[in-house]
Amino acid sequence: MKKDIARYRNIGIFAHVDAGKTTTTERILSLTGKIHKIGEVHDGAATTDFMEQEQERGITIQSAATSCFWKDHQLNIIDTPGHVDFTIEVYRSLKVLDGGVGVFCGSGGVEPQSETNWRYANDSKVARIIYVNKLDRTGADFFNVVKQVETILAAKPLVMVLPIGRETEFCGVVDLLTRKAWIWDDSGDPKNYDIKDVPADMVDDVETYREALIELAVEQDDTLMEKYLEGEELTIDEIKGCIRKGTRELAFFPTYCGSSFKNKGVQLILDAVVDYLPNPMEVPPQPEVDLEGNETGKFAIVDDEKPLRALAFKIMDDRFGALTFTRIYSGRLSKGDTILNTATGKTERIGRLVEMHANSREEVDTAQAGDIVAIVGMKNVQTGHTICDPKNPATLEPMVFPEPVISISVKPKVKGGDEKMGLALSKMVQEDPSFQVETDQESGETIIKGMGELHLDIKVDILKRTYGVEVEVGRPQVAYRESITKQIADSYTHKKQSGGSGQYGKIDYIIEPGEPGTGFQFESKVTGGNVPREYWPAVQKGFATSIVKGLLAGFPCVDLKVTLTDGAFHPVDSSAIAFEIAAKAAYRQTVPKAGPQLLEPIMDVDVFTPEDYMGDVIGDLNRRRGMIKSQNPTPTGSRIRADVPLSEMFGYIGDLRTMTSGRGQFSMSFDHYAPCPSNVAEEVIKEAKERQAAAAS
Repeated sequence: MKKDIARYRNIGIFAHVDAGKTTTTERILSLTGKIHKIGEVHDGAATTDFMEQEQERGITIQSAATSCFWKDHQLNIIDTPGHVDFTIEVYRSLKVLDGGVGVFCGSGGVEPQSETNWRYANDSKVARIIYVNKLDRTGADFFNVVKQVETILAAKPLVMVLPIGRETEFCGVVDLLTRKAWIWDDSGDPKNYDIKDVPADMVDDVETYREALIELAVEQDDTLMEKYLEGEELTIDEIKGCIRKGTRELAFFPTYCGSSFKNKGVQLILDAVVDYLPNPMEVPPQPEVDLEGNETGKFAIVDDEKPLRALAFKIMDDRFGALTFTRIYSGRLSKGDTILNTATGKTERIGRLVEMHANSREEVDTAQAGDIVAIVGMKNVQTGHTICDPKNPATLEPMVFPEPVISISVKPKVKGGDEKMGLALSKMVQEDPSFQVETDQESGETIIKGMGELHLDIKVDILKRTYGVEVEVGRPQVAYRESITKQIADSYTHKKQSGGSGQYGKIDYIIEPGEPGTGFQFESKVTGGNVPREYWPAVQKGFATSIVKGLLAGFPCVDLKVTLTDGAFHPVDSSAIAFEIAAKAAYRQTVPKAGPQLLEPIMDVDVFTPEDYMGDVIGDLNRRRGMIKSQNPTPTGSRIRADVPLSEMFGYIGDLRTMTSGRGQFSMSFDHYAPCPSNVAEEVIKEAKERQAAAAS
């Protein structure tokens, strides 16, 4: 049966940790008849938080995809995590969404992480509606949060409802379009509400806000604007048409309020999703790229008659096997089809397709453009891979993931547990592209790398609980880098005579610092054939393989440029290998003369603190070698932005909570690398040498 794509809404729910995203998702599933008993996050029973770690910590770690129906529309909902270490999850969810619901806390307002998620959503051009939750809380203020959306997010909220009653007295909302009051009783049943006339003391406010709403909406349509300015009454459908257009074009964001926990206001969110968020055909089509990542000018048009184009955006391992969550952009996908993975060049057969409802599933035979489904048992597909029709190959724009900035060593507590740990870690790497595993060549230790302390903390937890592997954890290690500060011209000759043919290669070269972020660059300016062209790649390879290990402390050397200027060769004894060895020795000879320095990762730290503790928090950031960039007062405290070295941020959350009586919050993300002060560098180099010596013995 062909489905009507116009009735699809692929939406994500995202917000700061603790703003009530998961509770809101629960309420949506309850209202759409998907679950009968409502689970609570703080009891650890929410349907979409089905990992033990999520239930215990009361936070959402993995995005769960689930489908439900509202007013003949299919909603595919992706519940995303709010914690900064899992921003990668939010980012990859946004990649496959057509619209979103930004949830803000009525008392906390626009918090640091909601700002990061909002910025990601802007980058991905995702249309959103805003939902101010927890209006039953002490200190909750809808209008205050609306003002913050304007000032902090620089976004235009379009107020669609007004709250009735404040804090514990909050009992419902007035829908400005229909001028009707929705009032819920205290039974906690979301279906127990009455639609009444606007309370007498709110009539003037309702008219003022309704006028502002219409004036902003009609800017989207010149004809209706003229009609409105001439004093004609617009129909609700005409106003809704304008709101829908403005929402899709990100001109403004329809703004609602309620209390998900108390089951008040969620129906209007569902109506808004259907009324204002785009269907899959209304968002710009995904660009196709060639194997080098350059755009081809073609697009994956949302049409089930076109060739298959789909993106694997999440891999999850559960008791039924590996699930590959896939967004289909064009064409159809059926059981038994053979698909091509353009990243690996391999074809695979589709065994089973399932539509997910949090952690239960319904098998389907076929899925089409616009659908989000999970494929069971795919072998070689990873996050960000494109799957397509083998007769019509194309690649969709891939996802880009940041490099990890922190690592720890792990080893199994039980003798012989290495194999079990290895298998578990390889599954975890497939599920999360921002998580990496490698073996230290010298010490043989297994090193895991991630985006922050909490990220790795939870990975260790998953190892223990999901895979039954108890591990001993080493101290967190910062991902330092090395670079050089001076330009040096030098020469090296590799000569070896030992019976039979010898080895000979001479190179003259310049090593110099490159621009930050350029990595390794190589250029040859040799003329006249003193170093034949066929040996240039060998020289490049010799340097490229050497920079993986810096000479100060063994960290990768970055932003280095090598120019081959001249050299000499021997018609019999020269070979590619001789020139490669020459380059490796040249690196060891010259880098120590070129002013090598250690670079450390600097984090962009965003701290929220109540006013009373601001002096302590700033003093503490300064002690951590932080550079304060800005201080902005917010209605509930102050926001401080600072650049702080990662090595100084370990254990910060505990210190911040102690300093602010548990009320401070922070988020941080990698910003750039900067030279280490000499006293810090000496300490790091000393530790690295000790580690190398211990590994050698």
